[in-house]
Amino acid sequence: MTGLVVKNTGTWQTVLSDDGTLETCTVKGNFRIKGIRSTSPVVIGDRVEFADGMITAVADRKNYIVRKSINLSKQSHILAANLDLCVLIVTVNHPITTTTFIDRFLANAEAYDIPAILVFNKIDAYDQDDNKTLSSLISLYESIGYKCIPISAEQNIGIDALQDALAGQIALLSGHSGVGKTTIINRLIPGINLRTADISDAFDTGKHTTTYSEMYPLNDGFIIDTPGIKGFGTFDMDKEDISDYFKEIFTYSQTCKFNNCTHTHEPGCAVIEAVENHLISQSRYISYLSMLNDKEESKYR
Repeated sequence: MTGLVVKNTGTWQTVLSDDGTLETCTVKGNFRIKGIRSTSPVVIGDRVEFADGMITAVADRKNYIVRKSINLSKQSHILAANLDLCVLIVTVNHPITTTTFIDRFLANAEAYDIPAILVFNKIDAYDQDDNKTLSSLISLYESIGYKCIPISAEQNIGIDALQDALAGQIALLSGHSGVGKTTIINRLIPGINLRTADISDAFDTGKHTTTYSEMYPLNDGFIIDTPGIKGFGTFDMDKEDISDYFKEIFTYSQTCKFNNCTHTHEPGCAVIEAVENHLISQSRYISYLSMLNDKEESKYR
């Protein structure tokens, strides 16, 4: 039989079979995806073959979103596969989502040819300074070409716009713990009543309520809820390709003096000139440099 992996606990998977039934499966002990060094050979969003509660084959993936495994630096952690859209939930405060984290997420989505949008949650809780930061971030990312949707899941503001953006899509929802992913899903799917938790006062971070990945049907598509992530390290990216994953840097790089320009020190670098002339954001350029010098993801939060 064939079906779609709609839940993955790491130990077992729930597969929605093509006949509409849900089957609990495990992965054969020696099962591996050829050419992919991953902590899990089967991920949510995979199309699989299964029999007698055992997944026996995984169909070729059209794409996937990946980050470096926290504990196994030479392996990847694939968050989900076969996506139409990546949605990063951002909060300006409580907790703070840094531009470095945003840019790393967007670069990973670009690397695997997955469209991405930014959803800015908790707009009801921001003071004047927070709102200035929110406006500048939306202005920055919209100018690059990313759709930005400001919402308050708590106050049910902007949820209709988010519903429209997600309609008919297989969309991954990601972000730090505490940014409100679960509350957003509760708003998008009335009656689902997923459990939420308060922000930790000690560390201003979310308490993990989502401990595994799960897919929920929504508007002729699916949304995928994943555990909150702290860092987003790069994996298997060649340094010479990283500039391609920053849309505006790629555009200006076409007129650099040297074809192999790293945009760090070379004479005649159009990217450095654009940064100096404020045509490329300083924060985006810093994020690019951090990815060039990526050693360990835990410091990029």
